[in-house]
Amino acid sequence: MEFYSADSNRQRKLANTSANTQVVHTTSRVSPWIGPLAYILGRHFLLPFFFDNIKIVGQENIPQSGPIILAPTHRSRWDALLVPYVAMGCRMAKDLRFMVTVTECQGLQGWFVQRLGGFPVDPKRPSITTLRHGVDLLLQRKTLVIFPEGDIYRDGEVHPLKPGIGRLALSAEFSQPGLGVKIIPISINYSQSYPTWGTDVMIQIAPSIKVADYTNGCMKQDAQRLTGDLTKVLQQLSHQESGITTHAFAEIPNS
Repeated sequence: MEFYSADSNRQRKLANTSANTQVVHTTSRVSPWIGPLAYILGRHFLLPFFFDNIKIVGQENIPQSGPIILAPTHRSRWDALLVPYVAMGCRMAKDLRFMVTVTECQGLQGWFVQRLGGFPVDPKRPSITTLRHGVDLLLQRKTLVIFPEGDIYRDGEVHPLKPGIGRLALSAEFSQPGLGVKIIPISINYSQSYPTWGTDVMIQIAPSIKVADYTNGCMKQDAQRLTGDLTKVLQQLSHQESGITTHAFAEIPNS
């Protein structure tokens, strides 16, 4: 099912439908004790111990509040821990909501994921329930983390982005004009394809993409244009990696 219809009145009706009637099985929350504990252990112990250097370029491009979509490339399962680490200077860092694949929300891992702000999506057939929940979170000015490539790719190339991120962002902006949704492109690269102890990490953050600039009336075309521009920015960040030593790095202190 498409999240957008061709008719603008139906689009508005869909975007304004109460989340209580749309979201049945999809919810997200951060446990008041598991969430803070996980962030403390990750920031001060796990990540500094496992990685040799974590270098960040453009951290000032992350806004201090939502509605925000952080859109990182996906190179390893470590990405889900590094994104909060990067965002730790912002007040929303401990209250991120992650859109993750359904396979990551199963078993013991799924129990933790769902208590750390994760909610499931089928990247091949994203349901309107999942998209509606994402829109509702943006309307609450939460911060979403969406890996737009969908899967993990270890070749260093930016792979075709899933269309859902553009649809979701535009639906939120359309339902509440002036909401101010922003997408933050983030490139994550490791010195090894399969990170092991002592691996270096380079994280580059581009200036935000303002979703309101893409609300021209034809939702399908707007979403395609937004996704295309996000792809170009992520590709540019990826190509900059070879000359990254010319930039000034911001390293997050371990204490």
